[in-house]
Amino acid sequence: MGSKCLRYTALTISIIGAVNWGLIGFFNLNLVALLFGSMSWISRIIYGLVGICGLCLLTFYGDSNTESE
Repeated sequence: MGSKCLRYTALTISIIGAVNWGLIGFFNLNLVALLFGSMSWISRIIYGLVGICGLCLLTFYGDSNTESE
């Protein structure tokens, strides 16, 4: 996953998923299910994308291109 644009897209989608989990945890409000229906095909695609993006972001742990000052 070398593309910077792809990494930022994956990060953005993962943040959206994290906000949805926060809403579920704090307010028992599933925003994806509210907007698109409970486990509709579009909801399942969104959940799948969030999961795939989270797995792609695991490569951040192995990224040795950053240097600490």
